[in-house]
Amino acid sequence: MLTYTADRLWEEVVYVAYYLHWSADSVLDLEHPARQRVIEEIGRINKRISAPDDGPDDD
Repeated sequence: MLTYTADRLWEEVVYVAYYLHWSADSVLDLEHPARQRVIEEIGRINKRISAPDDGPDDD
C-alpha cells in the first residue's frame, strides 16, 4: 500500500487551493484519485496557457 507523507499531502492541498481558491478542508474532502485528477487538469491548463502561441507571425 502506497502512503503519502504529510509534506506531499500539504503540497497537493496548497496547489489546488492556490489555483482554484478552495479551502483546505474542501481539498481534503476529495478522495485521492479525484484530487490527483484535479491536479493533473490544473497542470494541463497551466501548460496550455504557458505554451507559446503557434499562430501566424505578424512581423
